[in-house]
Amino acid sequence: MKTLKLITLGIFMLFVSNAVQAQLNVNVQIGTAPSWGPVGYASADYYYLPDIEAYYDIRQTQFIYLNRGSWIRSRNLPGRYRNYDLNRGYKVVLNDYHGSRPYGSYKIHKQKYYKGYKGKPQKSIGKGNGNYNKNGNHNNHNGKKGNKGNGNKKH
Repeated sequence: MKTLKLITLGIFMLFVSNAVQAQLNVNVQIGTAPSWGPVGYASADYYYLPDIEAYYDIRQTQFIYLNRGSWIRSRNLPGRYRNYDLNRGYKVVLNDYHGSRPYGSYKIHKQKYYKGYKGKPQKSIGKGNGNYNKNGNHNNHNGKKGNKGNGNKKH
């Protein structure tokens, strides 16, 4: 009888151990900074992109931009920014904001971080010196587009 209890306890511990191990090995990609994001800001939730007066929500992987007076959230920037290079454009890291509406301070951001604003030099997270288009896709030197972005889809 004692042996049966020990075997049952052993099997139970094996299942519990596997469940704990499975929970420890989960790798969640939500909130990962994009490859074109600046290095060294793991705790930031948003970037402000002064050249296009838009925001990027790191956690939701969405751009936030004004469209006819309303703030729009989308995985892609609108067509008017098709030539904007996310890799080379300056990103203001909003370390001090963790809410859901960074555009509540848009007037302040627009004035403080004007179009063409350049703060400290930035290095992108991604490798290489390629540029990234509005969808976060890499533009190769031969003019063909490769998908090195975050698999953006329109919403």
